[in-house]
Amino acid sequence: MDGRAASLTITDKIPYFLDAGIKPTVFSAITGLKDHRFPHKQFLAWGPAAFRFDFRHWIANQYGRGFIYKLLTRTVSIVLAPLIGLEKLFLGYSSQWSWAIPAFVRGYFLIRTGKIDVIYSIGSAWSAHLAGVWLKKATGLPLISEVHDPLVIRQNPNDQGFEKPKNRDARFRHYLEAQLCKYSDYVWWFTDGALHYAKVRNPNLNTPGNAHGFVVMPGANPPGELLPRGGHRYGQYLNLCHFGSLANDRSLSTVLKAAHTLFQKYPEARNHLRIHEYGAALDSLSIDATKHYGYADVLLAHGRLEKDAATGKSGRERVAEKMQEADVLILLHGDDEWCAEYIPSKFYDYLWAGRPIWGITHRNPQLDQMLLDRKSYLSAAGGEEDIALALERIWLDWQKKQLIEPLWNPVGVDQAVAAILAHVQTEG
Repeated sequence: MDGRAASLTITDKIPYFLDAGIKPTVFSAITGLKDHRFPHKQFLAWGPAAFRFDFRHWIANQYGRGFIYKLLTRTVSIVLAPLIGLEKLFLGYSSQWSWAIPAFVRGYFLIRTGKIDVIYSIGSAWSAHLAGVWLKKATGLPLISEVHDPLVIRQNPNDQGFEKPKNRDARFRHYLEAQLCKYSDYVWWFTDGALHYAKVRNPNLNTPGNAHGFVVMPGANPPGELLPRGGHRYGQYLNLCHFGSLANDRSLSTVLKAAHTLFQKYPEARNHLRIHEYGAALDSLSIDATKHYGYADVLLAHGRLEKDAATGKSGRERVAEKMQEADVLILLHGDDEWCAEYIPSKFYDYLWAGRPIWGITHRNPQLDQMLLDRKSYLSAAGGEEDIALALERIWLDWQKKQLIEPLWNPVGVDQAVAAILAHVQTEG
């Protein structure tokens, strides 16, 4: 799916796997485009809630979001409503769980033909890992698992994740993590923190007869043709740009508060500072802060950049252009405890842009060090004074036309594939 982080993390690896002589057969949902370089099977989930979700995306891809879309999606929603209610009542899992059923059925019969040597589950959606575990148990083939986001969400620094959650979906993810640590031959996470806490909960990890666990930085490929580095043009506005989703725990309201402090100290900054949001709707806290301070002309929401029919540029390429035009890129990490186990995938795209990054991070020494090693502005999430001081420094640097010149050190996908193959070949 164009521009979606989970999809890019998967598809960017494919050319390197192909070069290494690996012949993939890919199972995915129907919500993205079909890859014709190899067998690619797209399945509708069998559960009613996930079917409704996938159907909406499929219809939008086929007919757009006009009259046909509204008619068909509303009809399907009405028909499926009772079944969705029963699914939530009796299971209580996130809707995508049922995709594991067709993936398992098709995978089982394909494996029986002798055409498959290794099962590789990748999520993002935990239904992929569920299907992988089922196939491992049913066929005995080697299973390797790539865990994008922590399956167990801790609540505070003292919470190690041992307690079984009351929420049924969270409780099942807790169980699934244990299954991966037991049945996978290899399993990796994207941060040191995620591996650490998984190991704390599953001491069998990296012991004989259980999964071999390690860390792989996913990286990112260059998002299209890049502009020459250096020679940044300073204009009338100091443009701070954020790309990606927002939420109340990852909100531009923190930047608006810092901007308000800046304007009180430097009134002229009110006419020059602009904060741009690309890729998502504003969260409720950002909306409230914009109204409270009267900053509708300061915070500008541009929405998602899709493929441009006129130029033929993909959404990803258009995003790359906007990143390179920014004065400073805002990296919002969030303020939840799970930030200790998470690095925003957008960070790796930012590195290719070659622009200064302002990281507002929370309890993640690995991410902080990566930012500092590349010369970045850095603040602690939740520290209003710290954030305000960082914005003031950015403002003064911009006025002098001396914004931090970041060190050019992007993290490519080639290193991720090399790390995966090295572990599998060495241990296998």
